[in-house]
Amino acid sequence: MKVAVVTGGNKGIGYAIVKGLCEKYEGLVYLTARDVGRGETAVAELKKLGLEPKFHQLDITDQESLDSFRDFIKKEHGGIDILVNNAAIAYKINATEPFGEKAEKTLYVNYFSLLKTCDTLFPLLCPHARVVNLSSSAGHLSRIPGDELKKKLASPTLTIGQLSELMKDFIQSAMENKHQQKGWPNFAYAAYAVSKVGVSALTFIQQRAFDADSREDIVVNAVHPGYVDTDMTSHMGPLTIEQGADAPLYLALLPDNVKSPRGNYIWCNREIVDWINGPMPGPY
Repeated sequence: MKVAVVTGGNKGIGYAIVKGLCEKYEGLVYLTARDVGRGETAVAELKKLGLEPKFHQLDITDQESLDSFRDFIKKEHGGIDILVNNAAIAYKINATEPFGEKAEKTLYVNYFSLLKTCDTLFPLLCPHARVVNLSSSAGHLSRIPGDELKKKLASPTLTIGQLSELMKDFIQSAMENKHQQKGWPNFAYAAYAVSKVGVSALTFIQQRAFDADSREDIVVNAVHPGYVDTDMTSHMGPLTIEQGADAPLYLALLPDNVKSPRGNYIWCNREIVDWINGPMPGPY
């Protein structure tokens, strides 16, 4: 039996991705969530619709939780065929916390914990597995003003170690209030943007590694789901969660041996966007 896993699946886009996989995927679908009560409530809601998701607790910021989930999947199923890295946080535009704190906490969850999730679960990926990393329109390289930083982030030889050092540099610079002079962004959601630029850049590195992997045809893509009506956007987005799940589901369900998209940055309309040069299809 094939297995799909969605992180942060108890609400919003993650919930809609679980719902769509339950409807379209011939395999078991795991809705994972940090909070057991919320996760089980979400599963109960989907069961009322006649769907059959499974639940497992998973906190991507907790290595013990990641290890426990990995061991469970390995023992029960042997591997993972679809992994959707959806769990993330975003401070509200009017949040009053110091910028350095926002930078540290946002990148801890959205970049470093996603990376830990991949490090822990990638060894379980089966041949023909599909990985979807939820990025954002804020995760396009054009959000970074500094030319030197852009050049480093766009390098085809960038390693995960080098990327992580750049992400740490942003946090340190933000804490010292030197981020702007170093070429990092300084707008209201800059910490979120840098975290998602990190996720996009990570995706391209991961695909290069998969292309050299002995397991056949593993594909990873980064996706901007659109500006969606969720708690994260304070319900200001015009898209429904089902519309936000469309492109991630498309990528999760790519057929075997697909030539494209592979290691790309995908817009919410399923279009491949040039991550380095653009243009981006619309405002969101």
